[in-house]
Amino acid sequence: MRKYYILLFIFFIVACGRQGTKPGEEIITVSIAPFKYFVDEIGGGDFSVNIMVPPGADPHIYEPAPEQIIKLSKSVGYISNGYMGFEMTWLDRFYETNRKMKRLMLGEKINLIASDHHGGGTVGGVDPHYWVSPKSGLIMASSVKNFLCELNPSQSEKYESNFRDLIKKINDLDLKAEQLFSGVINRSFMVFHPDLTYLARDYGLEEIAIESEGKEPSPARMKYLIDLARAKKLKTIFAQREFDTRNAKTIAGQVEAEIEIIDPLSGDWLTTTSDIITAVYNSLTESSK
Repeated sequence: MRKYYILLFIFFIVACGRQGTKPGEEIITVSIAPFKYFVDEIGGGDFSVNIMVPPGADPHIYEPAPEQIIKLSKSVGYISNGYMGFEMTWLDRFYETNRKMKRLMLGEKINLIASDHHGGGTVGGVDPHYWVSPKSGLIMASSVKNFLCELNPSQSEKYESNFRDLIKKINDLDLKAEQLFSGVINRSFMVFHPDLTYLARDYGLEEIAIESEGKEPSPARMKYLIDLARAKKLKTIFAQREFDTRNAKTIAGQVEAEIEIIDPLSGDWLTTTSDIITAVYNSLTESSK
């Protein structure tokens, strides 16, 4: 790992003179793609966003590419999750690469959930998937707005206006979730990786994760999950695009359920979160029949 970082640093020194940003362009680096959505919506195009973990990559084990480090070195700010596995290894190094950039950890103001699902893949035994919930989205939007105002005070009025527009969209999504989930009878759903823990907590649902402590399930746990899925009459098993779906497909095959792929790491946070809410609601209504 150390050797890899040294190579990145050497590449950065060599390439920095060849690759530049547009005149006047300011870069904000974010840990995952969903955070870019908030910068774009509130910033109104004032910032170019450098994403450390691209869509489709596993943020718990991802290692950055040289081009991302170059953009990081030119960033005016860094927005971190704070509890992702890859940040345990890289975040301090990112800060050393660019000591001048301002920092925002979005997890600081979230009511976090303690978790052992991820084993050593997170910081402090905290579930890091707080962004997959409208209620967390409201908090993240406020944090990003304040951060952008700090970075570029001359445009604070613009950011406040964009923030109010975004808050209306998120409130509408929150209301949609409240209305959909308030009437369901079966409140349990199964997902391979526990990305939806905060969504489940915020709307009174039960998330059943196939993974256990960040590892694929043992044969005994697979039997338990199959029996549980059958007992709860689950008709949908959720899986994420960045993970292997074999275990999810095995369970689905045993209980005659469908596999549905979700993408919590999509850069279109609002649409993706809305789609996930709809998909979970549909799965709950199906299992209630």
